[in-house]
Amino acid sequence: MRAVRVTEWGGPEVLKVHPDVTIPEPQVNQILIKVGASGVNPVEAYKRTGRDAKSMSLPWTPGTDCAGTVHKIGLAVTNFKPGDRVYTFGSVTGTYAEYAISTEDNVYLLPDQLDFKAGAALGVPYFTAYRALIQRARAEAGQTVLVHGASGSVGIATLQFAKAYGMTVLGTAGTPEGMQLVRENGAKFVFNHRQDGYMDEIMTATSGEGVDVIIEMLADVNLQKDLEILAPDGVVAVIGSRGTAEIKPALMLGKESTIIGVTVRGGVKGQKSRKVISAAINAGIQSGWIKPHIGKEFSLEGAPQAHHEIIDGPGALGRIVLTVP
Repeated sequence: MRAVRVTEWGGPEVLKVHPDVTIPEPQVNQILIKVGASGVNPVEAYKRTGRDAKSMSLPWTPGTDCAGTVHKIGLAVTNFKPGDRVYTFGSVTGTYAEYAISTEDNVYLLPDQLDFKAGAALGVPYFTAYRALIQRARAEAGQTVLVHGASGSVGIATLQFAKAYGMTVLGTAGTPEGMQLVRENGAKFVFNHRQDGYMDEIMTATSGEGVDVIIEMLADVNLQKDLEILAPDGVVAVIGSRGTAEIKPALMLGKESTIIGVTVRGGVKGQKSRKVISAAINAGIQSGWIKPHIGKEFSLEGAPQAHHEIIDGPGALGRIVLTVP
């Protein structure tokens, strides 16, 4: 099969397609998937640089989630059969390839309403969004939610959940196109996070009361300001950070506010938690309000450009995917 292989740690240029990789064989509880599309996540770009080199071995095929068709199943697999359309929330062998292995508990049936590209936008983005908003921040109907970096794939998913669950949604983006996308996906108020004073505009939009929940994609930049605009008993759920943050803890005392971390891979290891999230996703698809937005798509050969876009692009616009013919 054709697969992207990393044989040395480095920049996007180390992502190279190899045409003669052996198709993996599923073990007892595993499923071999013929990949139709693979999602591209920031974590894969970070790992590509060798950040986790001590815990990884080369050659390495990136990719966490994908959508496609079940090709072959292990002897203990009971919930899937060859030909089923599926999406994944994890991979054993990496999904930047024509075939990928996942364990049965990380595979979910893909509803007919969605094609493979949309399916490849479900796993990490929607699992992360639900985990952060509902399971960790415990956001409720009637609350005000701010999504920082709302035009990215996790941001779009969070907007859709928040709106459907009866919350007042505010979102930020860094480009006019991103701001429009945030608006289209449920935000009542939208702000440009590259403009000075936008946090003051958020306070004005909430009549000076602040926001109840903040979903934070870049804590090293925003965390201090987040604490300033939180309402009493407010929560900041940190999904992403690229460095350290300096904060004034005193801001948390009078408001009794909370900062929580979100790690979707570790946080939803439990089968019960995964079932809850997948059921919520399926309900949203059937009701028509879960609509993954595909921003850019590339072939396997375009993986270097996809990594450049997701880290250094001008502004996120939904999900980046690799399509596999």
